[in-house]
Amino acid sequence: MKQMIMGIAGGTGSGKTMVAEAIANALGQRVAMLGLDSYYHDRKHLSVEERQRVNYDHPDAFDIALLLDHIERLTRGDAVDMPVYDYASHGRLDRTQRVEPAPVIIVEGIMVLALAQLRERLTVKIFVDTDADVRFIRRLARDIRERGRTPESVIEQYLSVVRPMHLEFVEPSKRYADIIVPEGGMNTVAIDFIVTKLRTLLH
Repeated sequence: MKQMIMGIAGGTGSGKTMVAEAIANALGQRVAMLGLDSYYHDRKHLSVEERQRVNYDHPDAFDIALLLDHIERLTRGDAVDMPVYDYASHGRLDRTQRVEPAPVIIVEGIMVLALAQLRERLTVKIFVDTDADVRFIRRLARDIRERGRTPESVIEQYLSVVRPMHLEFVEPSKRYADIIVPEGGMNTVAIDFIVTKLRTLLH
């Protein structure tokens, strides 16, 4: 069977990670997960102030060459060491996460369908579509809880960078999707259909 590479995209807070995890959990050991956020360029050579000024919602923020190399190695049956990114310091940690090869490779992240080089490698393309107000509330809660941000900083970043980049890159990439999943991980019907189809292909 030809290896399947599934891309799952969607705006910040759309629930794409939940969809990816639901699919991976249903398929068990037959999935290799790659998070696009893990492939931000390492900015350790920059000062803290310079790192904070970087636009992390632009396609250029990602180390696509490394991601494509890891996908290629996984398709050859080799394990890869995925970077571990620290949002607080805007840099990669010294440790990595081992990802073993599997029949299904899932690549998840906001720009997955917006990046032409990556999109061309995908067998199945999914876009998770969730209302903007719901996505913003989720991002606000997550960034305060998990990334040490203040409400003011989250709002400022969303209005000045996240929303414009979403409208320029993420939302237009929806047209490349094979499947659009409304409401993210809460849409159990859509996830069940996807998992059922994947199981059929795997067998």
